[in-house]
Amino acid sequence: MSTTAVLHSEWIKIKSVRASLGSLISVFVATVAITVLAFATVGEAESDNADFEPLFGAFYALNFGQIAAISFGTTAMSSEYVNGALRISLSAVPRRGLFYGAKVAVVGALALATGIVTSFAAFLSGQAFMGDAAIGLGHDGAVRACVGGGIYLALMALLAAGLTMVLRSGVAVLSILIPFTLIVSFVVGDIATGVAAYLPDRAGQQVLHEDPTGTLGPWAGLAVSAAWAAAALLAGWWAVRRRDA
Repeated sequence: MSTTAVLHSEWIKIKSVRASLGSLISVFVATVAITVLAFATVGEAESDNADFEPLFGAFYALNFGQIAAISFGTTAMSSEYVNGALRISLSAVPRRGLFYGAKVAVVGALALATGIVTSFAAFLSGQAFMGDAAIGLGHDGAVRACVGGGIYLALMALLAAGLTMVLRSGVAVLSILIPFTLIVSFVVGDIATGVAAYLPDRAGQQVLHEDPTGTLGPWAGLAVSAAWAAAALLAGWWAVRRRDA
């Protein structure tokens, strides 16, 4: 099969599996919905707090969007391990490198496109409720944060995708990554600040700050998250190449 045909087949798989397509749509819906709900109720009042950071606060709901992004990366890969689907996929595309590369490319491209649209939509919709405290895309670092936020969501999806191919279980990956991003990262941050700065979620979210603190700048933080995702994807490639279907 040609590369184009394999890419098209992977797109068909994702849009045909409700869990994968639903989690991809949820990245946008959950992030924007929570942004509107939060900013419409307490957004303007929060701006009076002394420690309020308008740019980082604008992306509050990305904490929930990343859960949907992780779910998308997981379900897009774990569907291959249901009812022997991987055997069929490898029968159609015997070249495992082509199969894996196309799958990762489609997941990454969809997550990136959805992430960037989501990031801009969340920023603009939230600021609509901020009144005099609103900031626009002309604010220092705003465009960088919107673009970086989309890249961050895509990297979290790819991190989950790689781990899923290693563990061969969507449940196992979700059981690891969701508690990690919601709980473990914050606990480690309270205990060892220096170590926490290099965790994939903490590092990647540096791009959302107007003036990032610590040793990592906005793009360096994303590079650290990219390194985590790359390591997971390489491990996933090893698993696909070496293990039986």
